[in-house]
Amino acid sequence: MSGPSITELTTRARDIFQRVVEEYLEWGQPVGSKTLASDGTLNLSPASIRSVLAELEGLGFLAAPHTSAGRMPTDAGLRIFVDGMMRVSEPSREERAQIEARIAESGPVEQALQQTSALLSELSGAAGMVMVPTREQRLAQFSLVDLGEGRALAVLVGEDGGVENRVVELGSSQTASLEAASNYINARLAGRTLAEASQAMRSEIKAGESQLDAASRDLVERGLAVWSEDANQRPVLIVRGASNLIDEAAMDDIDRVRSLLDDLEDKQSVAALLESARESEATRIFIGSENRLFGLSGSSVIASPYRDMEGRVVGVLGVIGPTRLNYARVVPMVDLTARSLSRSLGKLIA
Repeated sequence: MSGPSITELTTRARDIFQRVVEEYLEWGQPVGSKTLASDGTLNLSPASIRSVLAELEGLGFLAAPHTSAGRMPTDAGLRIFVDGMMRVSEPSREERAQIEARIAESGPVEQALQQTSALLSELSGAAGMVMVPTREQRLAQFSLVDLGEGRALAVLVGEDGGVENRVVELGSSQTASLEAASNYINARLAGRTLAEASQAMRSEIKAGESQLDAASRDLVERGLAVWSEDANQRPVLIVRGASNLIDEAAMDDIDRVRSLLDDLEDKQSVAALLESARESEATRIFIGSENRLFGLSGSSVIASPYRDMEGRVVGVLGVIGPTRLNYARVVPMVDLTARSLSRSLGKLIA
């Protein structure tokens, strides 16, 4: 059975609960009855407030750390607050302009993703995360440049503007084939994914339609393989601002912080968590023990999908930080950043 909802509480209990959560999210410390009674907003004595706090603790909405007489929200309490009580703080016009300008000026896709992850970290004061798009790269241009001493530089340009440079070792008879291999890829394979390009070349060779000699064919295969290997080794997740997670408050619980940083090192698992937000229409919030990966470290993740120019989801971005994140501010920031990145990717890939 599910526990009671906040709507089942009295108005007084809801007011006190909201004040506790908001104070905790702002200061990161348990909130006591004296603090709540001090400004007179609740118009209640500390004794009356303590009685309500005990009631909320009994319902599982609040917890009392053994080192303090104050209360702090549990993961379940934070969920209730986020879903039903939080007053969202929409980004200002200046903040919107800053986000859109930072992403728009960032250049090729890979650079845009790096910039977005750093931007999310700055906006949230936590760590920013961006999943690299899962779409297959398409070839735009390819060239092989002779470096001498049996080596060539393979310059690979994707349709999204990304550029990769890799050194290819040459056989003794292949230097003269560099231009032929480059011309072949640009003329016959441009606009295809790596898999499509490799398949097209094999089909031409099998049908006897390829005009490439053996040395040139080998160069083409090796040139494509260089990019394929690079794509397979590319990290699926870009994380920036992990140092933000080690603040003064975090030093009181260094084991939790160490656990969180260890979790972030496992990028495949973090990416798997973000993947669960791919099909969401709105920004998703994972609070503390609600997700297995970050349950021990007591952390929250706010994630939103971003899309390509055709509206297809190609990745997910978000932030991770302690459960006392400023959800009211960070949630709309993540949502806006996802929409801005989607528009920027549409222009880059168009």
